Amino acid sequence: MWDKSKCDLCGDCLVRCQYVDYDRDKAVQQITDLIDGKPAEILRECVTCCACNEYCPTGANPFDLINRMQEENKSLPIPEKMVKFMEAGGTLPTELIRGDESKPALSLCVMERPLPDGALDGQMFEGMTVAKGGDYFCYLGFVHIGMASPLEENARRFVDQLAAIGSKEIVFVHDDCYSMLSKMKEYDIHVPFKAIHIIEYLRDYLKNHKEAIRPLKRKIAYQRPCASRYSPQMDPVLDDLFDLIGAERVDRKHDREEALCCMGMVARLDPERGKRFQDMNLSDAVDAGAEAIVFLCPLCQVSLSKQAEERGLKPIFMTELCRMALGEMAFPG
Repeated sequence: MWDKSKCDLCGDCLVRCQYVDYDRDKAVQQITDLIDGKPAEILRECVTCCACNEYCPTGANPFDLINRMQEENKSLPIPEKMVKFMEAGGTLPTELIRGDESKPALSLCVMERPLPDGALDGQMFEGMTVAKGGDYFCYLGFVHIGMASPLEENARRFVDQLAAIGSKEIVFVHDDCYSMLSKMKEYDIHVPFKAIHIIEYLRDYLKNHKEAIRPLKRKIAYQRPCASRYSPQMDPVLDDLFDLIGAERVDRKHDREEALCCMGMVARLDPERGKRFQDMNLSDAVDAGAEAIVFLCPLCQVSLSKQAEERGLKPIFMTELCRMALGEMAFPG
């Protein structure tokens, strides 16, 4: 949530933005205009990656201000059919497959279709209760079409449907779902279960099954999802996970706080701009010596897989990489 009282108009949020070229004076003026309710240029230039929240040194959450004003001013050229497509997420068929009650439940949100085949097979997920479909849609994706209100409007329903599963712990395959739950304090909504990030679950599972790991000895570029800006505390956990499976997370420019968005949405609205940043991102991975690029978000993988393969980078979903370390899948040749 935007907190004006924490903003000291330092301008860091937009000076560090990788999608605009603002000096400090212009950055400060843009934020000042937004505070004054003016439709500043950044509302059109913002790619909705949420990075400015992470860049803000005082925790004022400037992206939340930008996103709210994008909606109020209809700043992004989002086709109506794209809005309808997003809204349909909450109406998709729902399925709850009961499993071992002693294990955490596994929520797929509406990501089952874009997930790679076999991504959730194998010993790590065996016997878990699985929840998928519209009842478990998290709505965080609306920020990427310049809309903030659907998150708050559907937050209570999201939590209530998850709570109705009856599990004390729920693992979230979709990073957006975990991030959505992190916003519940803003909406004064109690979450009556423990939310477990998929990265944390994978790390802990592998830590408890070290004897089954076959170190991969591969150089991997990581595509950090925009939603991870809401849970930066998971980045060291991801480093632990890579260490456990013997994969080197290559040191490259566009990772961690400087990660680039997959540009999936932007590429639809402005193909030239989207392709420019996608090329920058993937070229950076190749230059860092990566053999593969690993995804946590299924939609990031859909957006970048073809271009990655054209550059000789093998696209791999994070759970697949862990299954490879357990000997359940072969590293692609």
